[in-house]
Amino acid sequence: MTKLLKKAFHEASKLPVVEQNAMAKWMLKELETERKWEQMFAESEDILDRLADEALDAHKKGKTKPLDIDRL
Repeated sequence: MTKLLKKAFHEASKLPVVEQNAMAKWMLKELETERKWEQMFAESEDILDRLADEALDAHKKGKTKPLDIDRL
């Protein structure tokens, strides 16, 4: 555990029990959400690679045009 995380837990331990539980629930939910995002990105890697290849192929074939920022 890093020094910063130890400090955060130490400071959190000074809070009332209700606030400690709220912070713990928030942290656990954030960690769960992060794991889900990591899994989704890992599973989509092949799809993203295929889409990137298709975009590069379209560009090489002249089927793309420069982005005109003024027309957005």
